[in-house]
Amino acid sequence: MDHASLQSFIKTIFIIILVYYLFKFAFKLFAPFLIKKAVSKVSENFQKQQQAYQNQNTQQQPDFESELKQNKIPKEKKKVGEYIDFEEIK
Repeated sequence: MDHASLQSFIKTIFIIILVYYLFKFAFKLFAPFLIKKAVSKVSENFQKQQQAYQNQNTQQQPDFESELKQNKIPKEKKKVGEYIDFEEIK
C-alpha cells in the first residue's frame, strides 16, 4: 500500500467513527422528545377509541332498554306433560 491509499483509508475510518458518535449523541439528545411524542400519540389514540366506544354504547343503550321492556312479559312455557315420580321396585 502506498502512502496516499493508507491516508485515505484512515480518513474513511475516522469519518465513520465520527458519524457514529454524532448519531449516538443526537439520539441521546432527541430520544426523550421522541419518546414523549410517541407516548402522547398513543395516549391520544387510546382516548379516541374510548370515546368512540362510549358513543357506540350510549347509542345502543336505548335500543337495549326498549327490548328489555318488551321482553319483561313472561312467555307461557310449553306444557310437555305431567311429572311422574317413579319408585324403586325391590
